[in-house]
Amino acid sequence: MMQRDRASAGLGMVVEHTEPGSAIVSMLVRDDMLNGFDVTHGGMIFSLADTAFAIACNDDHHVTLAAGADISFLKPATLGQTLTATAVLRTKSGRSGLYDVRVTDEHNVPIAEFRGRSRTTTLATPTRAHN
Repeated sequence: MMQRDRASAGLGMVVEHTEPGSAIVSMLVRDDMLNGFDVTHGGMIFSLADTAFAIACNDDHHVTLAAGADISFLKPATLGQTLTATAVLRTKSGRSGLYDVRVTDEHNVPIAEFRGRSRTTTLATPTRAHN
């Protein structure tokens, strides 16, 4: 999935670890990721969390998409910081899943908490886009 994810690649995201039901993804905050107050745009933090969520809830056999997600921003992040999103499966029932993603800075200080709801749709095919 990540090999075809142009959005995450464009934001410089790096997959640090992945296993079924969990993922760790990092991203260096660049100047073009800052808002008008010189802090990281919330959409960039959401994108990082969403990417970790997508990796955690997908496998080679099914396409799983986000059914919804919420984020709470806890602390601003600034230029040059490395943010890390750690996604963990909380529960799965049938085709629905619930995942928590914690975004931290390089000192392991929480920046945001994200909760994603997934829905598995179909069998995966090589050309079909994932989450």
